[in-house]
Amino acid sequence: MKAHYIHKLISQGEHQQLDFKFEIADSKKIAKTFSAFANTDGGKLLIGVKDNGKIAGIRSEEEFYMAEAAATMYCKPTIDFESKEWIVESKKVLEVTIKKGENKPYFAENEDGKWLAYVRVNDRNILANRVLVNSWKRKNSPDGTYINYTQNERLLLEYLENNEFITLSKFKRIAGISLYKAENILTNFLSLDIIEIDISEKQVLYRLSSGLK
Repeated sequence: MKAHYIHKLISQGEHQQLDFKFEIADSKKIAKTFSAFANTDGGKLLIGVKDNGKIAGIRSEEEFYMAEAAATMYCKPTIDFESKEWIVESKKVLEVTIKKGENKPYFAENEDGKWLAYVRVNDRNILANRVLVNSWKRKNSPDGTYINYTQNERLLLEYLENNEFITLSKFKRIAGISLYKAENILTNFLSLDIIEIDISEKQVLYRLSSGLK
């Protein structure tokens, strides 16, 4: 017997573009996942599926309206999504699809009323740092990015030509500059795709873009 589409998705397990939700009890919490998907590579939520992949099903149409509230009320700018209801094992599963956003950064409002941007790393939603958020803003700015090529910019490039990666704190230390200035230089380079960012739960690394090596 041919496996159901939803079973095929579940067999992949949660990953960068797939998340399981037993239910949407809080629109603000699901908004974080919406933000992470839109700011990264897009993705799907299967609502009515437990973390272990067991199908529990959704209980009402309320799940769709909670997802809609997350996308429209608790995400800024509003995040478009597509949804489809499936019947699997005699239970309803709501598939929510979010495309990679074209107007980054996408923010989600947290429990304290703060608007924060997230990225998706493996099966986790990770807070985007200021360098990444500001690089998105500069990429979308009609003013573009202006770089004043000083000793600090040259030092960063020379370091990355001889080392695989650098951290913000390392760059700040070897350049002997303020945190603000170090962040600004990294932001400029990132917005122009001179460097790439590598985010994990433990650290954020910056490396020379693959096309420049």
